[in-house]
Amino acid sequence: MNPVLKVAVADDEADMREYFQRILPILGHEVVSVARTGRELVKNCQKSLPDLVITDVKMPDMDGIDAAQEIYRDRAIPVILVSAYHDPELIARAEADHIMAYLVKPIKQADLEPAIALAMWRFSQFQSLRQEATDLRQALEDRKIIERAKGIMMKRASLDEQQAFRRLQKLASEKNLKLIGLAQMIVTAEEAMQ
Repeated sequence: MNPVLKVAVADDEADMREYFQRILPILGHEVVSVARTGRELVKNCQKSLPDLVITDVKMPDMDGIDAAQEIYRDRAIPVILVSAYHDPELIARAEADHIMAYLVKPIKQADLEPAIALAMWRFSQFQSLRQEATDLRQALEDRKIIERAKGIMMKRASLDEQQAFRRLQKLASEKNLKLIGLAQMIVTAEEAMQ
């Protein structure tokens, strides 16, 4: 069973807005925002904090792709684009990392349901990969600082690499500090002494 999603929809055509308001609850989701323009969609998403955005591409004042990008700057959220057009330029613009699906009108329930499920799954995977990349970058930065601290310990206490690392670990444990915290203090102290 899929979770109930709070969905924001936008389309300049009244019949499409009505379609989403009728079909999304049938699929087990809640429509929390309905907009006619891209700007209205952005404003509504700031208030309603949806789990998913389904938006038409071509709308007055701001198209759906620009609106999706503005929404994503505030909060990471998956977007399904809907359009009566499928030209390569639109598809190229829709290749942003938060655009999870592109549906061509007319949209049937049989198309919408799997598109939502797949978009949410892909977005979840994308967010996990993004977090993993952030964690790996942080681990690399931490490792560089620990290596610098280890080098300082080797030089100052005439230790080999393994001894210096063990001493760092022991001192961190005794002082109830994380190894990176201790390493940062050693590097900062060394910089202060120079």
